Amino acid sequence: MSDRPIALDEYPIHQVPLSLRHVATGDRNAYDRCIFHVLDHSGRALLIAGLGVYPNTGVIDAYATLRLGDRLHAVRASDALTDDRMALTVGPLSITVEEPLARLRLTCAADPGDPDGLAYDLTWTAAFPATWEPHHTQYRGDRLTLQARRFVQAGTCTGRIRVAGEEIAVTAGEWTGTRDRSWGVRPIPGEDPGRAGEELRTEGFHWIWCPVRFDDRFVMVIVQEDADGYRTLNEARLVRPDRPDVQLGWPHTDITYRPGTRHPERAVLHLTGPAREPLDLTAEVLTSSPLAVGAGYPPADPHDDWQHGTWRGRGWTDRRVYDLKDPAAHPHAAYGVTDHAARFTLDGRTGYGIFEHGSFGRHDPSGFADYAAVAPEADR
Repeated sequence: MSDRPIALDEYPIHQVPLSLRHVATGDRNAYDRCIFHVLDHSGRALLIAGLGVYPNTGVIDAYATLRLGDRLHAVRASDALTDDRMALTVGPLSITVEEPLARLRLTCAADPGDPDGLAYDLTWTAAFPATWEPHHTQYRGDRLTLQARRFVQAGTCTGRIRVAGEEIAVTAGEWTGTRDRSWGVRPIPGEDPGRAGEELRTEGFHWIWCPVRFDDRFVMVIVQEDADGYRTLNEARLVRPDRPDVQLGWPHTDITYRPGTRHPERAVLHLTGPAREPLDLTAEVLTSSPLAVGAGYPPADPHDDWQHGTWRGRGWTDRRVYDLKDPAAHPHAAYGVTDHAARFTLDGRTGYGIFEHGSFGRHDPSGFADYAAVAPEADR
C-alpha cells in the first residue's frame, strides 16, 4: 500500500496526526458501518441494507436482504478497500450520500444473469434529526471487546424494488425507513479470542434496539441486560424537529413470545414522560428478518455463508434465496439478533419501526434459565 496522502487529507478534518487512510487504533477489529431498514406498513416486506469498512484488515463489504413472504432474498458483496473512502460501492450495492444527514440513495443493480434476482433504487429521506445513541462499551473479562459510537435516524423512503418478477412501489405514506450509523471497534471473525473466548463465555445476553417513527415524533429505546437483568446499556428518547430531545425514563419491557420459542409477537415498553406520567410504547410484530441469515451478522457460519469483515477475495459477489419456513435453512437464526418490522402505538398515535431483539442464554427477568430455555406453551 502506498504511504502517500489520499484525497481526504486535503480537508481539515483530521483527529489525530495520521493520514485519513489510517484509523487511530491498530486493533484489527476497527470498523465503520451503517444499516438501513425499509419496511412496508402492511408487514408484507422488510428490506435491510448495509455497508461496512474494516480499515485494518483492508476489507469493504455490503449486503441487502428482502423478506417477502417466507422467502429471504439476499445479495452480498466484498472487495479490497481502496483509498477512495467516499466511494460507497461494493459490487452491485451502492450508498450515495446526496445530502449528509438528510438524503441518501440506496441501489442494488440487477444481475444480468438472474432477471428474478433482487434489485432496487431507493431514496431515503430524513424526517427527524439524527440523534446520538449512548456510547457503547462491552467487556469480556478484562478485555474491551466493543467500543462504538452510533447515531440513529428515521425517515421516509421512495423508489422501486424488483424481485422474483415483481416490481414493488415504495411510497412515503406506506413505507418507513430507519437507519443506524456506527464506528469504533467491534469483533470480526478470524481472531483467536484466547481465554476470553473459552473461559469467559457470557451466561446470558438480552438486547432490544427500537427506533420508531410517528408522524410528528421519533422514539428510540435501547435495553441491554446481563443474565441477572443488570442493565449495561439504556436509552429512551423522544426526538422532534426544532425542539430539545426529551428523555423518557428507565424503560421496562414485557414481551409476549411465541410459545416454544424466543420469537416476540408483541411487546410493551413502559416509559416515563417528563411529568413522570407513564407512557406505554406497544409493538405488534408484522414480519421478521434474522440478521444471522443473509445479512452477515454473527452467528452465521463464515465457512458456510458469510460474515462481516471476512476476506473473500477481490470482487466477490453472492446471491441467495433462503426459505424461512425451513429451520434447517437457517440453523443459527435462533442464536442471533432478529429485526422485527412492527406497528407501534404511543399515547394514541400509531407509528412504524424496528423491534430488534435478541435473548440468548439465561435471563432472569424473562424466566429463561439457560440457552435451551424458551417460552412455555402455557403462555398462549
